[in-house]
Amino acid sequence: MENPIDKANILVEALPYIRRFYDKTIVIKYGGSTMEERWMKRSFALDVVLLKYIGLHPVIVHGGGPQIGEMLTKIGKKSQFIEGMRVTDGETMDIVEMVLVGKVNKEIVSLINQQGGKAVGLSGKDGRLITAKKLKLTKRGGKGEKPEAIDIGMVGEVKTINPGVIEALEKENFIPVIAPVGVGEEGETYNINADLVAGKIASALKAEKFILLTDVEGVMDKKHRLIPTLDVRQAKRLITQKVVSSGMIPKINCCLNALDGEVAKAHIIDGRVEHAILLEIFTNVGIGTQITKGVE
Repeated sequence: MENPIDKANILVEALPYIRRFYDKTIVIKYGGSTMEERWMKRSFALDVVLLKYIGLHPVIVHGGGPQIGEMLTKIGKKSQFIEGMRVTDGETMDIVEMVLVGKVNKEIVSLINQQGGKAVGLSGKDGRLITAKKLKLTKRGGKGEKPEAIDIGMVGEVKTINPGVIEALEKENFIPVIAPVGVGEEGETYNINADLVAGKIASALKAEKFILLTDVEGVMDKKHRLIPTLDVRQAKRLITQKVVSSGMIPKINCCLNALDGEVAKAHIIDGRVEHAILLEIFTNVGIGTQITKGVE
């Protein structure tokens, strides 16, 4: 039988963090394998609702790459990637928008609302929340060759974020759930990397925390041990020394960009751990890697 005193001690441990982060905005990037298992979805939704009930302001930005790939396969269209970016022609953009805004976004909204939250789904088109411009991608050439410009279609990068849309919803105790679709100057639609969108939104909102839910424990050292805390200089050094590589580099860079704005701390945590968000925010040890600005 569980000791009730242990439960009380857990609440007491969380109290200073609840006090510190009350009325603060927490931007959470939700995606990947953390969106697949039923129990993971429920754990995520419960964490988000609890954050709201104790006075924090969670803002969710989600991905949906696997779901987009699945839908493209169903219609007989092959997914193509260049430099990790999905090539997005007009037909693919229609599918991306349909899946992200019409399916994935609404599923997350429903999930949070089922657990007692008040979630509202948005895309970057709503209130011109995310204005975007076409991403100009260049591929490095071989030795002595010039970089090659590559057109990957309707893939964009964030130009501006309109925080007023989100702030208005927060004032009415809604939980914004945002699909990473942006709008161009002439109304064109752009597919944007969800990690980058989440980081830009965190900066625009001057968020207390920016949390990336991933399918790894966090940032690892040379001996593959979890690094609980890094500052900006240490994180850059890990990349330079090639201690971290592959998919972790863009995640760290995304955190560094957020910290370069007015985000207080960034976190890379394992979303496969039950109640990962609560464990990272409200316990003394945490479960992933936090990245701080450090001493300049």
